Amino acid sequence: MGSRGFPSHQLSNGLYVSGRPEQPKERTPTMRSVAMPYTGGDIKKSGELGKMFDIPMDGSKSRKSGQLNNAPSRTGSFVGAASHSGPILPNTAPRSVYTTSGNISSGGMSASVSMKKTNSGPLNKHGEPVKKSSGPQSGGVTRQNSGPIPPVLPTTGLITSGPLNSAGAPRKVSGPLEFTGSMKSHSSVTHNPATTTLSLDDQYSFRRNFPKPILWSVILIFIMGFIAGAFILGAVHNAILLVVVIVLFGAVAALFTWNSCCGRTAVVGFISHYPDAELRTAKNGQFVKVSGVVTCGNVPLESSFQKVPRCVYTSTSLFEYRKWDSKAANPKHRCFTWGLRAAERHVVDFYISDFQSGLRALVKTGYGARVTPYVDDSIVIDVSPDNKDMSPEFLRWLRNRNLSSDDRMMQLKEGYIKEGSTVSVMGVVQRNDNVLMIVPPSEPLTTGCQWAKCIFPVSLEGIILRCEDTSKIDVIPV
Repeated sequence: MGSRGFPSHQLSNGLYVSGRPEQPKERTPTMRSVAMPYTGGDIKKSGELGKMFDIPMDGSKSRKSGQLNNAPSRTGSFVGAASHSGPILPNTAPRSVYTTSGNISSGGMSASVSMKKTNSGPLNKHGEPVKKSSGPQSGGVTRQNSGPIPPVLPTTGLITSGPLNSAGAPRKVSGPLEFTGSMKSHSSVTHNPATTTLSLDDQYSFRRNFPKPILWSVILIFIMGFIAGAFILGAVHNAILLVVVIVLFGAVAALFTWNSCCGRTAVVGFISHYPDAELRTAKNGQFVKVSGVVTCGNVPLESSFQKVPRCVYTSTSLFEYRKWDSKAANPKHRCFTWGLRAAERHVVDFYISDFQSGLRALVKTGYGARVTPYVDDSIVIDVSPDNKDMSPEFLRWLRNRNLSSDDRMMQLKEGYIKEGSTVSVMGVVQRNDNVLMIVPPSEPLTTGCQWAKCIFPVSLEGIILRCEDTSKIDVIPV
């Protein structure tokens, strides 16, 4: 009837007439409640719930000769001669009858489908009946769902949100993003904006803390003293001034050496003796020291070598011993000393539960914040030319960082703060919309002169972290 391209439609009595059909008025579907049967935990007896996930019901008779796996959603429905239980909406109109043979997979329909048009209704511009879906159909094979359907239903029969694993249980994800839940790749840790990568300038160094003008002034005074003492010794043969200058120089050199060797221990003692504050009574902008238990934030870390999970701070350092004829680990490496060859130190935001008040505060150490860590490292592996092949994990760690494994004496030290560890944090309290945070101070903290220990003042910048060697201390489960 539509050979010349004129629109036509079929009436309910089977006659074809020209012209466009009248648009039928949509009726509001009415729902009726049906008492749900007791399933006893069996999903196959749950009626419409099982049909949503293409699970065959008990006593169902199907005309399909193949297997149906994840059929693609289509607008419309396939009605077969199958008996199903469950309510039927009254707004269900007659649909096309399809007889399928073969398998229908999620990638497409790899079977021959023959269609027999027996319905009446509006036609499209090509003269074909318009297919509409008016809700869930009893006996329908494919439907148009409002969201993705999990490929596997949990064994408990419960429908949960989120992805499922191969066993049908919800997959555990730590954090809002999957790629930040467990940061196992070195490149992902380095390029993650939530991670603060610490440099060598963030650790204690007496030469960096001592003021440079005072150091050069002392050196200039001693040079002038040596020149004057040598002149007097040559002119009047009196060595008193030269001896005094040498004694003073020895005393100053011993004082500088003492501060270089014991300065870090003195700073750790200063942090330990600093009084703890209570977060409940701390004011906004107050500099405090808080001691408590660590809880990971949204981005936990993993130690580089030992693969310790759920850490908030990780540090891995490779040291080499330089002999007379061996290569230097760095440009400042002297002979017969240990020199740092490679170092990786990272820290992220975390929570701390105060021992004094029990409150939990967010410590803002991530996103490039200034942090001064005083975390004890432990020697993980000690390598010599005789036993370098006994640790394949160490050789793999070197290869991943493009480091050579020559005949050198090496030490690998690693330190970390994992979830459940006890730490001390020093910073400024900040309250924002009932959120308690500890942020870096705007000015560095000065320890002052410790005259009893002959220690010069040390400036501590940013948030100060103090934690003992966690490998020897049992952590508190959280």
